Amino acid sequence: MPKFSYVAMDQKGKETKGTLEVASQNEAINRVKEMGLFPTKIVEVDKVKAKASKSAPKGAARPGKKGKGGAMNINLKIPGLGGGVKAKVLTTFTRQLATLVDAGLPLLRGLRVLEKQERNATLKSIVGDLALGIEGGSTFSEALAQHPKVFNRLFVNMVKAGELGGVLEVVLQRLSEFMEKAQKIKGKVIAAMFYPVAVLVVAVGILILLMVKVVPQFRTVFEGMSIKLPGFTVLVLSLSELIKNNLLGTLGILVAIWFVLFLLVKTKFGRHAFDKLKLKMPIIGPVVSKVAISRFTRTLGTLISSGVPILQALTIVKETAGNVIISNAVSSVHESVKEGETITAPLESSGVFPPMVISMVDVGEQTGALPEMLLKIADNYDDEVDNAVAAMTSLLEPVMIIFLAVIVGSIVIAMFLPLIEMMNQMGGDGGKDSE
Repeated sequence: MPKFSYVAMDQKGKETKGTLEVASQNEAINRVKEMGLFPTKIVEVDKVKAKASKSAPKGAARPGKKGKGGAMNINLKIPGLGGGVKAKVLTTFTRQLATLVDAGLPLLRGLRVLEKQERNATLKSIVGDLALGIEGGSTFSEALAQHPKVFNRLFVNMVKAGELGGVLEVVLQRLSEFMEKAQKIKGKVIAAMFYPVAVLVVAVGILILLMVKVVPQFRTVFEGMSIKLPGFTVLVLSLSELIKNNLLGTLGILVAIWFVLFLLVKTKFGRHAFDKLKLKMPIIGPVVSKVAISRFTRTLGTLISSGVPILQALTIVKETAGNVIISNAVSSVHESVKEGETITAPLESSGVFPPMVISMVDVGEQTGALPEMLLKIADNYDDEVDNAVAAMTSLLEPVMIIFLAVIVGSIVIAMFLPLIEMMNQMGGDGGKDSE
């Protein structure tokens, strides 16, 4: 009787491996399900060994490490590039693969087609490795898991759920839509932040120019006058001299302050404080909050609707939340669900999610339509993000203009105060002379 090796997950998302002696693969699947497990991979042991021996010469031509199926599972990395694949490139790849698989093309052939046309060198190499892994007996999700810097846990687990349910093309389509919407929101936020950042850079440039070139010219004029300079003028002149004589030192101090803040944000306390500040900041806070809620609901809704167990989905959402405050809230939800309780109670106690979101999640739980409700919330908040970004842009423009005017105006006033004082004195002297 043939032997089948299996990989499965229990109700809590824990992976289990083993072997069974049964007549066929279908019987092996039924036996695993009877054990209360969700099978993710079931293959005949002898076939895996045969495939591995056939693939060995091909794999030997390229250095790599052995995959689970026994074949060479290559994982080439270009030094200094990290993952080396931009989100936009990966989104395009996912969309193209979903289209090919949906059209009826076998997965392996689809990967080979995309490998030939891919222009990104890193992704081209990785797609080739994915194809080799599948030829060696690995599942697509197992091959993806060999490249964690490019394919995160969300990507891998959704593909694994698609393989388990036999709906890989549907899951790939959902993945590509998810990634496209995430890119769209990110692009809108970056575009909205471009204006204030540009104004800030211009303000700093003007400030340095005034302090280094213009203000010192006034100093030489004031030195020839026999008047007492106002305190504000003395302060600006002192700052100008400090910056001019220690320009590199001043820049070094600014870089040091930025570096210390950067290191502080990397700590647990600093990251928590920074993420909380982002959510509470005026003007910017509402945008950050809406983006975080949209990301949370869309990720969780997409995972659950793709067949990923809810506890495993919550773990993935926690890791991909992008905000510690949201991550802690998801962690509370995970513990609540693990104890057999509802999702809504910990969401409400977190203080992050508005009442409308909590109410819609509650309705989704009660009606058994939680994935659909989560995706509706995400779509609604995508529109909210558009409105919040527009409001933020309209508010930031006058704020930044006033900020720039205050900086330049303060320096101008400081330089003209002595001249006004001198003119007043001359006017007073002229009146006395006429008497």
